[in-house]
Amino acid sequence: MHQLPLFSANCLTVSEINRMARRTLESDPELQDVWVGGEISGVSRPASGHVYFTLKDSSAALRCVMWRDIAARVILPKDGEAAEVHGHISLYETGGQYQLYVDYLQGAGQGELFAEFQRLKNALAAEGLFDPERKRAIPRWPRRVAVVTSPVGAAWRDVQTVFARRYPVCELLLSPTAVQGEDAPKQICRALRKADGERPDVVLLVRGGGSIEDLWAFNSESVVRAVAGMRSPVVSGVGHETDFTLVDFAADLRAPTPSAAAEMASPDRRELIQDLRQHERRMAVRMESVIRGRADLLHATGIRLRSVSPLHRLQNVRQQVDEISRRAESALRGRIAIQRTRVEGLARLLDGMGPVHVLDRGYALVWNAAEGRLVRSVEQAPPGTPLRIQMADGNLAARSEGPSDAPPGPHRAA
Repeated sequence: MHQLPLFSANCLTVSEINRMARRTLESDPELQDVWVGGEISGVSRPASGHVYFTLKDSSAALRCVMWRDIAARVILPKDGEAAEVHGHISLYETGGQYQLYVDYLQGAGQGELFAEFQRLKNALAAEGLFDPERKRAIPRWPRRVAVVTSPVGAAWRDVQTVFARRYPVCELLLSPTAVQGEDAPKQICRALRKADGERPDVVLLVRGGGSIEDLWAFNSESVVRAVAGMRSPVVSGVGHETDFTLVDFAADLRAPTPSAAAEMASPDRRELIQDLRQHERRMAVRMESVIRGRADLLHATGIRLRSVSPLHRLQNVRQQVDEISRRAESALRGRIAIQRTRVEGLARLLDGMGPVHVLDRGYALVWNAAEGRLVRSVEQAPPGTPLRIQMADGNLAARSEGPSDAPPGPHRAA
């Protein structure tokens, strides 16, 4: 860098004098809030987005700067056109340029309209018509959309094109109206009421760009109040990106163009497909979880039912009956065996005590041969009674001779 020579103590540098000049200009209130009228020339739009131009009259010129965010909101007149600009005077220290920093620009002759715009805007804002708390959300998946616009304008075609591309399943209802001219405010209000009566999910109030005079119907107080009183949410898309009307402040959402309004009110069907797929996946996971839970519950319920089922109890009772039957049968067989053994013992005892065995031991049975009766006493066989003596190996015929004096029992010789 070039080395500057040493100057005297009371000598100011260029930077210092430019800084002093800037402070002097900025300290003057009149220069910080000025309207300047002139002819636009030398418009420059570098890549930064800022706008540089010169405002001149027949004998002088004034350099002007408009920053990018301001330039995005205005329509800049062409070279040679007259304009009214508002801003403040300052100095660009690096270049030593005295210039006007513009914060608003309008075509010549629009000052009265702008003043009326500001007056009505302030009055309606004071009533709360533009309050953010009044704004309603735009539904994400509208089924019916009403469009308030001219049926022959480009705005209606733009809206149809956007919905056909992004969200063709939506039903579009046109509420036709004039969008400029003396009768436009009344028609717009009527069209808004008609659209609201269809109970749409959202209403689009749109028209293409134009001059401030062309768009003035959308600054009408009656139109603004009609938009603020709608039951359905409203998206405004009036003019170009740099145009602002009062309906933009009253609407629930402002779009820079009619096409942008349609895009704001219509979801992209690709998003819809993606959402549907996500819902499908979530539903599949949820359904699988529900089915698994129901299956577990059904299994547990089946176990509980089987535990209290009459069939289960019947099976238990059947098994118990079988076991009791087996025990009873076993016990009965045991008792029968015992009784059989006892009977056999008694039979043997009886058999041993039977007359046949007695006869084998030398005893005999005496029968009354005539009557067939067993003679049990001597009195039953008086003398002359025919007798049949039964012995172990046969019978003897005999006749009673009467009682004998011989002692009973076996006879022994003396």
